[in-house]
Amino acid sequence: MFKVAVIGASGLLGRAIVDELAAQPDWQVVGTAFSRPTPNTVVLDVRDARAMEQFIDREAPDALVIAAAERRPDVCERHPELARALNVDAVRAIAAAAHRRGAWTLSISTDYVFDGTRPPYRPDSEPAPLNAYGRSKLEGERALAATTDFGCVLRLPLLYGPIVDWAESAVTSLVPAIAASAAAEGKAASMDAWAIRCPTFTPDVAFVIRQMLERHAKGNAIRGIVHWSGDEPMTKYEIAVRLGEALQLDARLTPFDAAIREVLAAFPWRGDTPA
Repeated sequence: MFKVAVIGASGLLGRAIVDELAAQPDWQVVGTAFSRPTPNTVVLDVRDARAMEQFIDREAPDALVIAAAERRPDVCERHPELARALNVDAVRAIAAAAHRRGAWTLSISTDYVFDGTRPPYRPDSEPAPLNAYGRSKLEGERALAATTDFGCVLRLPLLYGPIVDWAESAVTSLVPAIAASAAAEGKAASMDAWAIRCPTFTPDVAFVIRQMLERHAKGNAIRGIVHWSGDEPMTKYEIAVRLGEALQLDARLTPFDAAIREVLAAFPWRGDTPA
């Protein structure tokens, strides 16, 4: 029996990972959650290092996937201590406990560790985060590497997938503005048309993570840093147009482009930098 612990199993990506892994024969999956626990998850605050260590000792997983994080750039900017607790300190504590048990650790990171000026990026490209979120995730990557030599960082871009509310994904968070623009009294919604993103479907990511875990189960674990993303580059304006079409909304959308860059540069955490 191959056992995997998914830390942050109730989140957008965590749910997709659990669904994918639970379908594998001879695999056992145990998930943790905090703000949105379910009957099938273990209630656990990843900021509690002792509780995290006890959980790993008790469950004795062969591998852990860290999908828990503070991913909202504005929250990270306003509350850097919270960002550090979730994105850095928790990763270090989980990796340390996993290392003591010989478990492989996969930590989910982001392309926000780059500044977006010289894409496409490789795993060995020099990071240059622009905001508190990117800095905290980069510190988390380094915390993993400093704590265990039996782990991997998977950097992902903008994610979308099955949601519990529109705000859960940066993609679907555009829907209220799109819907408002389609209303009779609504104003046209302005969407940037210069920042290029690669929206990535969470079930596809879960499939890739399952393949990575299979390699570990066969004794050929991946280490270091890897990148994966969807293959269709789009601007936020193009994403909004697609969403409007999919939801059959007659949305009125106005693109704005590179002329706004100088304004956004003064507030980089509010800009649409790589996610």
